[in-house]
Amino acid sequence: MGAMLGVGGLFAASQTPLWTLESKSPQRNWYFSAADAEDGSHHLAGIRHDGSEHFLLPVPERCHGGCLRPHHPQAVLFARRPGRYFHVLDARQHTPLATINAGEGYHFYGHGVFEPSGRLLYVTANRLSDGMGLVRIYNADDGYTHHKDFLLNGIGPHELVLMPDNETLAIALGGIKTHPDSGRVKLNLNDMAPALLLMNRHSGEITARHPPSHHQLSCRHLDVTADGYLVAGYQFQGPAWETKHPLLGRLTPQGDFEEITLPTQLQSTLRQYTASIAMSQDHPRTLVTAPRGGCVILLDHISGEVIASPSLKDAAGTRCDGQGGFIVSSGNGHVYRLSKHGELDEIAKLPVRWDNHLV
Repeated sequence: MGAMLGVGGLFAASQTPLWTLESKSPQRNWYFSAADAEDGSHHLAGIRHDGSEHFLLPVPERCHGGCLRPHHPQAVLFARRPGRYFHVLDARQHTPLATINAGEGYHFYGHGVFEPSGRLLYVTANRLSDGMGLVRIYNADDGYTHHKDFLLNGIGPHELVLMPDNETLAIALGGIKTHPDSGRVKLNLNDMAPALLLMNRHSGEITARHPPSHHQLSCRHLDVTADGYLVAGYQFQGPAWETKHPLLGRLTPQGDFEEITLPTQLQSTLRQYTASIAMSQDHPRTLVTAPRGGCVILLDHISGEVIASPSLKDAAGTRCDGQGGFIVSSGNGHVYRLSKHGELDEIAKLPVRWDNHLV
């Protein structure tokens, strides 16, 4: 995979912990993401919370989302749809540990999540023979060997999270069929069937299926709070002039699913597209990035009220900062801190193009 590269210089491996406990949320010291360099080469990247250090590791294909392994200093980053690999990093030493192939006849969709012990990794994938979406399960204790699969009776699963009961996976089923031979061409826009799925992670049983209000609202990204609020983001695949369709869904702790109505003027600027979602564990605050709309949306996920929507060109990934706010990256290399009130402060500018997620 190559030696560790720095943009603007090499950095020594950090010996600090990944986080120190503070309030209900941990203080994050390092954030990981996928990034492309100015020459178009693909990398796994990391940046300190204050922007003072960063690193790049070259990889052969563009990557997308990621997750941390509980109780282990490891981060996993996944190839961008329709990619065939995920990469395991030593999150403290910033060095590669393993690259796992999806296997003949499968590709990944860019996301995964661990169960609480850190042994099993759940990854969204596609079976090429029939386009079936599935969750592939890997045993991290055994070198990330393939353990088993759960079929989803649907196409195009994307991001997934573990619900607070630690037994249920919430899966954003995008409904879009792709094939590596066709690149990122969408092959079934007329008969999409997206949904927010709830699945028992032990048996694979689908316990709930919440379809969006329109069959071309592709359910793509989501996050969940410890008290059971979940926000899901959509990407509308219909005509460009249709801008009225809701782009956010909400699942309450009581299991009620509804869609969030944004102010008309804001809705019309989003160009039918949301990207990364991060939900605070300290305040009723959710941040949604809207790269095509050139902004981020900070909302109260209980009331649905929009608190702020500051402009941010090519807004990309976001995660909580452990202090009540958020870290936000952009496709033009900037990294910002956003307060719980919606103020943006730049903390770094690097010659890279950040992908749409941070971990």
